[in-house]
Amino acid sequence: MFDQVAKGYDRTNTVLSLGNDQLWRVATTRAVAPRPGQRILDLAAGTGASSVSLAKSGAEVVAADFSPGMIAEGERRHRGIRNLSFVEADATALPFDDDAFDAVTMSFGLRNVNEPKKALAELLRVTKPGGRLVICEFSHPPSPAFNGLYRFYNDRILPGVARAVSSNAEAYDYLNESIKDWPDQRTLSGWIRETGWTDVAYRNLSFGIVALHRARKPLPVER
Repeated sequence: MFDQVAKGYDRTNTVLSLGNDQLWRVATTRAVAPRPGQRILDLAAGTGASSVSLAKSGAEVVAADFSPGMIAEGERRHRGIRNLSFVEADATALPFDDDAFDAVTMSFGLRNVNEPKKALAELLRVTKPGGRLVICEFSHPPSPAFNGLYRFYNDRILPGVARAVSSNAEAYDYLNESIKDWPDQRTLSGWIRETGWTDVAYRNLSFGIVALHRARKPLPVER
């Protein structure tokens, strides 16, 4: 499914989110706070739009995704960026060594993983002690009134827009359903904490349509 929408994926996301995707990307990049010399994993990177934003800092960025079509499109678009590489990877069995990255991030991909807790544990494994986790994911607006408006948009407006601008409107029907079924902010924070991360926190973006979750890998206990 993601292979089929790769070419127009970023444009479609911008249209369907009314341009908010770019604001979410800026917030995610600031939360990761990349610096030159760091190694950063951008998981579920798609065509690499978020990865490019991170790579502008001078950090070495690995853009990983389960979809070979997304990886191919990302490599085609961004092959000139030396500190950015693309890797096909399963989020629940990452092909990286333990403690390999200073920071790991995942935007709008965790809800598409069959075993999200296993993915969170894998991200913990490949992060250096003291390293950062940043998860940007769709969530549930806390305001009942706004949540009703949001659901109306997703159920009634988004499908028609997706048919007009996407090469595979059915794919966006699936994405809409995945957003409905995804847990709220506190539940996801609990999953992150449960898999071993510490200093877990989140903040809402766009009135809670999206939540930006942050955590750290604990340092070893001195004996």
